[in-house]
Amino acid sequence: MTPSVAVLIPCFNEQATIEEVVMDFQKALPGSRICVFDNNSTDQTIQHARDAGAEVWSEKRQGKGNVVRRMFAEIEADYYLMVDGDATYDAASAPGMLQLIQDEKLDMVVARRVSTEEEAYRSGHEFGNRLLSGAVGWIFGSQLSDILSGYRVFSRRFVKSFPAMTEGFEIETELSVHALQLRLPVDEMPTPYFARPAGSASKLHTWADGFRILATIFRLFVLEKPFQFFLLLSILFFLTASALFIPVLAEYFSTGLVSRYPSLIVAVGGYVMALTSLIMGTLLYSTATGRLEAKRLKYLEIEPFDGG
Repeated sequence: MTPSVAVLIPCFNEQATIEEVVMDFQKALPGSRICVFDNNSTDQTIQHARDAGAEVWSEKRQGKGNVVRRMFAEIEADYYLMVDGDATYDAASAPGMLQLIQDEKLDMVVARRVSTEEEAYRSGHEFGNRLLSGAVGWIFGSQLSDILSGYRVFSRRFVKSFPAMTEGFEIETELSVHALQLRLPVDEMPTPYFARPAGSASKLHTWADGFRILATIFRLFVLEKPFQFFLLLSILFFLTASALFIPVLAEYFSTGLVSRYPSLIVAVGGYVMALTSLIMGTLLYSTATGRLEAKRLKYLEIEPFDGG
C-alpha cells in the first residue's frame, strides 16, 4: 500500500517564495497533499499559495510553535514532511528522506543543512546552531547535529503523540528533545541549504530567538531531567558551603574558638540548601518518570504504518 504524504508549510509573509516552494514539492512528491498554514501574513502569501495549488489554512495565534500545533492536529496522513516556506531547503531531497524513514522504520528524519552558499547562514546563526545543538547533545544525549533544522519528515506516530507546547521558533528544539526523551528511532540526512531569494527576509531574530531557544533547552532540562538538574544544584551548594565551612572548622581545631559566625551561618544554610535540592530532585524525578511513561504509552497507542 502506498503511504499518504502531507507536506506541511508554515508561513509568515513569504509571498516572494511560497509559490516556488509549493511547485517544487508538487514536482518532487507527486500525489502528496500540500498544505500551507499562514500565520497572519500581511502580504499576498495566501493568494500565491492558492494560485500554486496548495490547500491554505490560517492560524491566528502568532508563532511557529502555534502553527505546528495546528498543523499536526488538523492534517491526517501516514507520513508528514514539514518545511519552511522560504525556499532555502532542497525539495529534491524529499523523496530520499521519505525513503529513509520508511526503509529504516524511523519516527523522524532531520535534514542536516549543508550550506551551498556563503550567504545561506546569517551572521552568527551557524555558530548559534552548533552551540545549541551541542547543549542539547550534552543534556539529552543527542545524535542530532542540526536540531534547529526546519526541514523534517515524521511518522504519524510521532505527529499524533507530540504535545507541541512551545509557541515560537523553539518548536524545533521541542521536536528534537521529544524524540530523544522517548528514545525514538531518528536519523539525519545531509541536504543542500540555500540563501534566501531576493525580496525574502528571515523572520528569525538572532539574539531574541536565540535566548528563547536557550531558555527552552533549560526549561526542558529542568522538567525532563529534574534529578540531574537538582543534583548539580546540590553539588554547587555543597561546594560553596564547604569553601566557607572548612576555614571555620580549621580555626576551631586550632584555637577552640569560632570568630567568623557569619561564614558559619551561611555555610550551614548552604548545606541545608544542598540537602533540600537533592530531596526536590528525587521527588520531581518520580513526576518526570510518570510523565515520560504517559507519553510513551500514548505513542504506543498509535499503530505504525506497515506498508501492507
